[in-house]
Amino acid sequence: MGICEGRIAIVTGAGRGLGRAHALELARQGARVVVNDLGVELDGTGRDAATAQVVVDEIRALGGEAVANGDDVADWNGAASIVRRALDSFGGLDVLVNNAGFVRDRMVVSTTEAEWDAVVRVHLKGHFATTRAASAYWRDRAKGGEQADARIVNTSSGAGLLGSVGQGAYSAAKAGIAALTLIEAAELARYGVTANALAPSARTRMTEEVFADTMARPDAGFDTMDPANVSPLVAWLASTDSADVTGRVFELEGGQLSVADGWHHGPSRDKGDRWDAAELGPVVRALLGDVRAPDPVYGTT
Repeated sequence: MGICEGRIAIVTGAGRGLGRAHALELARQGARVVVNDLGVELDGTGRDAATAQVVVDEIRALGGEAVANGDDVADWNGAASIVRRALDSFGGLDVLVNNAGFVRDRMVVSTTEAEWDAVVRVHLKGHFATTRAASAYWRDRAKGGEQADARIVNTSSGAGLLGSVGQGAYSAAKAGIAALTLIEAAELARYGVTANALAPSARTRMTEEVFADTMARPDAGFDTMDPANVSPLVAWLASTDSADVTGRVFELEGGQLSVADGWHHGPSRDKGDRWDAAELGPVVRALLGDVRAPDPVYGTT
């Protein structure tokens, strides 16, 4: 008996890397899993329907229950079909793990419109479309008198929290996901739904080149960048035990777990009248002197 026994979960982008690790861990913890993956290349091109099925076969070999799905998370009808796959196969839905994504890294000055649109589409719209479909199901249940005990687990990134040089589109999309998580937590609580996000550090196709020199700490005694290190947190957030935790972003690398401390209203000065542009320099600098300097953008010194 695992902590997710009887739960029904969707994991998007579950064919490789973090998504695969999440799907396997959820299954080990007793969940029935819809394994969604298009089987695309690192840059989002191509498609291989067998990618999701391989993970389904792994789960079944462990004695778990799983079905494959190859719909596009960022397509409105495709997102709805992913949710229907859970309902038709297992009779319900308790957990949505949004993980699908790819990268097309470019400096701001060289990013094309197509590259920006593609990255923002799969990450940000892909998170929203599946959440929209799942939340409609949970809302309808609540209106029918059957309160859900449901979970949304989104995937942001340190790049979304701090920024990352060469990843403008990716960082912006991941920052949007963090904000979207807060809104989901506020709006969906009435239906019995929590929403949290992860900003994981792990070895995936998207990170192995960017962080090639810092992939693992040899003195740690274990592989700190194994994607499976992140999945126990996903399983706990998917469980009924996490019902009192919502609207949070967690960072996890190896065995180090932290809660991101997001934007807050900081120190202020009130003139009581409209400011004159020429007088604002000293005021702004005084305010900046009263707050902690921001953590550096990844890729800077």
